[in-house]
Amino acid sequence: MKIAVAGLGYVGVANGLLLGQHNEVVGFDPSVDRVNALKAKTSPIKDSTVQDFLSRSDVDFQATSNPEEAYADAELVLIATPTNYDPSTNYFDTTSVEASIKEARRYGNNPLFLIKSTIPVGYTSSLIETLGYPEIIFSPEFLREGKALHDNLYPSRIIVGDRSTRGENIAALLMQGAHAKNVPLLLTSSSEAEAIKLFANTYLAMRVAYFNELDTYSETHGLDASSLIEGVCLDPRIGLHYNNPSFGYGGYCLPKDTKQLLANYRDVPQTLIAAIVSANSTRKDHVAERILARRPKTVGIYRLTMKAESDNFRDSSVQGIMKRLKAKGIEVIIYEPALKDPLFFNSEVEKKLEAFKARSDVIVANRLSDELSDCGEKIYTRDVFKRD
Repeated sequence: MKIAVAGLGYVGVANGLLLGQHNEVVGFDPSVDRVNALKAKTSPIKDSTVQDFLSRSDVDFQATSNPEEAYADAELVLIATPTNYDPSTNYFDTTSVEASIKEARRYGNNPLFLIKSTIPVGYTSSLIETLGYPEIIFSPEFLREGKALHDNLYPSRIIVGDRSTRGENIAALLMQGAHAKNVPLLLTSSSEAEAIKLFANTYLAMRVAYFNELDTYSETHGLDASSLIEGVCLDPRIGLHYNNPSFGYGGYCLPKDTKQLLANYRDVPQTLIAAIVSANSTRKDHVAERILARRPKTVGIYRLTMKAESDNFRDSSVQGIMKRLKAKGIEVIIYEPALKDPLFFNSEVEKKLEAFKARSDVIVANRLSDELSDCGEKIYTRDVFKRD
């Protein structure tokens, strides 16, 4: 069948290519640059599997900035537009989801909508009631940046917020494109599916915060953080994974999803969810204090990306460190090859790595690189395992 995808970020592109193995898929995005890149068979995101799939002749995936071309005759419209957290309302900004549904209905013939954007608990049922249109389903995505299509091809689980035959059909559609077999499947209500996404990401944020606070304790008491972490994680119930300290959790999902879940707890007793949110700020305060203790005049920020092998630095944790240092009057310069502009939030972007190293009294690196092997004591990092 013809499937339209609204939004061609990493969720939309990864899902579009997954479904394009067995269906005609047309993706819509208002960004002409992003659409032109896809038309030229160039991935707009850093993802090697996406780049590979774009060059395959057996994947039927097209991109357009013309909404009519995308939505006309589509039987299914997958919504993958951004839903940023709005602190003034304590709510995800879902206007892009609603706008996409209205636009698709204008050009289409009453399609079924599958929301992949992250949304608040209860949003789908509320939207159905508001629009008077029942053909809307939510299915959470669990995709890693840089490996989004891989995670669709080999999903850890598939969850669909609809217990009817319609939900079973959506699950079968997602399973059809997967290369993994025997993928766990769960059909729930829409609100339960929405909650699963927020609780899963908040648990991951909690794990990041836990090992960061363990690392803070180690650093302030002169202990070897790697030994502590390894010893704790040898307990099989904890496991030797997702335990490398950082400057805090960041990126597209964890900061906003934890805040949205906390907002959903407005009338529910809790202490842990609030602690997970506040722990991220506490960690950045600590890191900034340790850097300031070195009394630098100029601090170099090595890469803004949230993790290695990523091109995304939206809400990356190191930006919080930058703000704290600049508030104390420290000059901050940045080395980030992905940046074309000469300034980033009024901090100079140094294009030449050697000049960046020479000018920096302290080099702050959330994740280490061989490029910094000659910088010695200048480096400040909490990357104890040299991996994400």
